[in-house]
Amino acid sequence: MSNVKKIAVLPGDGIGREVVEAVLPVLDTVGAPVELIHGDIGWECWREEGDPVPRRTWDLIDRTDTCLLGAITSKPLREARAELADHLRADPPAYVSPVIQLRQRLGLFANIRPVENHLGRGLPYRFTVIRENTEGLYAGYDHAGAGVPEPLRRHVADHPNATASGPDGTAVSLRLTTRHGIERLLRFAFDHARRHGHTRLTWADKPNVLRHSGDFAREILERVAAEYPEIEAEVHNVDAVALWMVRRPERFGVIVAENMFGDILSDLGGGVMGGLGLAPSGNIGEHGSYFEPVHGSAPHLAGRDRANPAATALTIALMLEHLGLDEAAREIPRAVREVLRRGETLTYDLGGTAGTRESADAILRALAAPAPQPTAAILTVGEELLNGDVVDTNGAEAAKLAAAHGLRTTARRTVGDGLAEITGAVRELLGGDLLLVVGGLGPTSDDRTRQGVAQALGLPLEHREEAWQAVTERLRRFGLTVHADNERQALFPQDSTLLPNPDGTAWGSVTRLGRTRVVMLPGPPKECLPMLRTLLDRDFPAAPAAERARWRTLGLIEADVAAGVDRVLTAHLPGRTAGYRWHYPYLDITLPPEAPAAAAEEVEALLAGYVVSRRGLTAAEELAAAAPGFALKLDDTLSGGAAERLLARLADPAGEPVEVRARAEGPQPAPGEWTGSLDMRCTVTRAGAVRSHTLTVPRRGPEVSDCAAEFIAWSVLRALTGETADAHR
Repeated sequence: MSNVKKIAVLPGDGIGREVVEAVLPVLDTVGAPVELIHGDIGWECWREEGDPVPRRTWDLIDRTDTCLLGAITSKPLREARAELADHLRADPPAYVSPVIQLRQRLGLFANIRPVENHLGRGLPYRFTVIRENTEGLYAGYDHAGAGVPEPLRRHVADHPNATASGPDGTAVSLRLTTRHGIERLLRFAFDHARRHGHTRLTWADKPNVLRHSGDFAREILERVAAEYPEIEAEVHNVDAVALWMVRRPERFGVIVAENMFGDILSDLGGGVMGGLGLAPSGNIGEHGSYFEPVHGSAPHLAGRDRANPAATALTIALMLEHLGLDEAAREIPRAVREVLRRGETLTYDLGGTAGTRESADAILRALAAPAPQPTAAILTVGEELLNGDVVDTNGAEAAKLAAAHGLRTTARRTVGDGLAEITGAVRELLGGDLLLVVGGLGPTSDDRTRQGVAQALGLPLEHREEAWQAVTERLRRFGLTVHADNERQALFPQDSTLLPNPDGTAWGSVTRLGRTRVVMLPGPPKECLPMLRTLLDRDFPAAPAAERARWRTLGLIEADVAAGVDRVLTAHLPGRTAGYRWHYPYLDITLPPEAPAAAAEEVEALLAGYVVSRRGLTAAEELAAAAPGFALKLDDTLSGGAAERLLARLADPAGEPVEVRARAEGPQPAPGEWTGSLDMRCTVTRAGAVRSHTLTVPRRGPEVSDCAAEFIAWSVLRALTGETADAHR
């Protein structure tokens, strides 16, 4: 028997076609053994054939293992009939939504909607909303006015509002729940929880109002739950579940609900994640299944390359898992998370500007690439840092140390000593591989970091005797009094690994939350940084820094070249951006480490004539490295003495004679008038050879003398090394 799974691909309407086309290549990238067979479904089928799911599509569904649906457009009865082709209008067929047809014909009783913190903002969470698809309030017993069946009319006639409204002013909908339907759904949900390692199942209902049907469902839940003793089963009011999905999504495992409650909660789950652009879904039944992104067909976005392809990618992962292709399925969510957390190719719904294709291509690249670079975030704590009394050197040094150990710092924040500030910042910065929380570990009442971290992680503080013994021993060794307040320094989040402090009483700690190491370190740099080095050496052994093409240029401003460099990089590495750093008088340009050599060559050509260094040095530093000593004869009316000061340390009376003449060319404005351009010329004579270099820069202020000094140093460097090219721009 072949192991190849057959998938009916039904792109459907609106943005469905774009996202399916953009994302389908992930199946090849992960090597999924599948055969794709395309079919028709949706609004055009309705308009031209009078059925949104034509006979040939049912035939396709019957001979495949499952369906991948893009999106479906569905409209009210009146609009549906109005858009029928002319040949169908005389005897219009009944319109039934494709989704309803699929659910009914395939017996799709369970709708599964995974909810996960893919964006990495705040605490990690991962739960699934499972909705009953076939009964509940959507079972079809929905009547109004004269259409209300007589038994129902009699049943509600005593209600004062029905009495006041009369038969024609009353509508009735029945919520149908059956033992067969609930028991089937709960077994499916418990099996899902067991298979995915969830230890809690929540039945979301309204038993305090719908007392009889609520108790009916509860009895079934208790009986089925007894077969799954390792999973905690609970019943909560649906409104409370909605609240806690927003406030504490990490508390849930599997949430199960009847049709309407599940419909609402599953969309709320999409909102919790960041929007429907991230929400996958699957519909599972007794006779088949189909999978679709939740976002709908969004006709107003169709053809505009704006739809978020992430939901379709996650839907494909869900589909592969259902087909038993777990290994192929596992990598897709990882790639989606990497792209979302890097944030460079986000679509508009997540605040970005990337198009559908660009974002999908980024997912494909992430799938094909090796493990992503680990990330770090840094939070420094202290009112003195916020108000500027103390410069935050810890944050900068920590970022450098993290980079030296292969970590990419994605965020740095500073907060005051308030408990809520610390707690909120810790929750916001979770999600990477390392979160450093620096400062606020002393014995005083304003040292609240340990409480803030514990609160953010949902852990109690516990006394750690080994830290307490170290505190008391150190204080007594120096003849200091041990105060009761010192005991605060022995409190750490539960089950943390402690980091001894050889230089003070404030020990640090490491607490694992998912993949994130949350590290507390004391504020004094002499204590913090040695502890951080020890931690990084242990947990993130330094890796060789990735090679990056970089250029330090003189005479350019960002706008001169950024567009050209970006065009080159986009052509070779879509979705990635170059780094630009303006620090007068230099502009540094750096390409991502994965940029190919061809991109670097093209950028090199763009910058020709302006590159002072390819290793981050100034002209004077490059000159010192290339010619450590020369006998300088300087005739400088250009830099106001700045060149002499800059080059003095390189002068060696016994060295090779070098004559330099530096001038400003053309008419000069009055002293102190900073406007227009400064045309600089520097002529260097060495061993009888004369080389002359020019550069034009804005006359922006007194600091232009620093630029002139670097230009002179650069001119000497080029004369000594034989480089002659000037910029021609």
